[in-house]
Amino acid sequence: MAYVAVKGGEVAIGAAHAWLARVRRGDPSLPQIDAVQIEAQLGRAVDRVMAEGALYDRHLAALAILQAQGDLIEAAFLLRAYRTTLPRLIDTEPVDTGAMRLHRRISAIFKDLPGGQRLGPTTDYTHRLLDFERPEPEPVITTIARTASPAPRATDLLGAEALLEPDPSGTGEPADLTMAALGFPAGRDLRLQTLARGDEGFLLALGYSTQRGYGNTHPFVGELRVGEVAVAITPPELGFAIEIGDITLTECQMVNQFAGSKAVPPQFTRGYGLCFGHADRRAIAMALVDRSMRAEDLGEDVKAPAQNAEFVLSHCDNVEATGFVEHLKLPHHVDFQSALETIRAMRRDAEASDARL
Repeated sequence: MAYVAVKGGEVAIGAAHAWLARVRRGDPSLPQIDAVQIEAQLGRAVDRVMAEGALYDRHLAALAILQAQGDLIEAAFLLRAYRTTLPRLIDTEPVDTGAMRLHRRISAIFKDLPGGQRLGPTTDYTHRLLDFERPEPEPVITTIARTASPAPRATDLLGAEALLEPDPSGTGEPADLTMAALGFPAGRDLRLQTLARGDEGFLLALGYSTQRGYGNTHPFVGELRVGEVAVAITPPELGFAIEIGDITLTECQMVNQFAGSKAVPPQFTRGYGLCFGHADRRAIAMALVDRSMRAEDLGEDVKAPAQNAEFVLSHCDNVEATGFVEHLKLPHHVDFQSALETIRAMRRDAEASDARL
């Protein structure tokens, strides 16, 4: 639940809104930025807001960032709230990430990856130094064929030798988090849906914790790919699928060591991450946490926070977390007066008891 409204003090609230508008605009002598500029030049921020707002619309995400003064959690909140007003027209077909038109494809486990490695637009190999005199880049024309040949998955090479567990994804119809509240125990389909729109910082912290000993994982990035995938629907009046557009996705296949059990030989296990836009960090963190939450399924002891599915899924949604944390700023006068009177009564009782002694 999110707390978004409070009544009373209408004049003060109106003045606060007007002040916010002036602060948001900033120095009127400077050019005003707009959502088009944010969409074009702050792509990573737009991608994060789309993921956590659970709505793929680059322009609306940019508009939310502008309205929120760059507060990405608030922007995701705005986008999520808007999404609830939209009608649900039709379900799409499952997207085929194997047929992704690749911008970026790397593997940390195979140097000579069949199909080649592609670094793509990345800061992985740059110095983290502020550039005070950033030159205008030379225009580069990158062509990605609409009918590009699918690149084989790095994990398929391990699977061919039976060194990697079979894909643990279910074969039935997945549950839909947008149509029903999350409950426990939650299947992997619901867990992945929840992680996909979870707070990136929370997922990053949990993923980091698994590498520091708070979870039984020894991870390798089997493959990380970024690119465009086609979205298709099957209109009832046609009876066959038609493509309606493309979206950019990041997918991470994580490979983890597994000592085996009485029923399963030693092998590698999987962690999976898939999210909107170009978001390496989110996809990797998601894959780490996905693998950690599979501990019970794999017969491992559940000892760490990242392995506890109920803990992770109940706290990873920053829209819900924001509602519960920031509602503390709102008036609690009656509650506090009640607590204050209780404390005073307890002190009077304690003082009277001491006097009798």
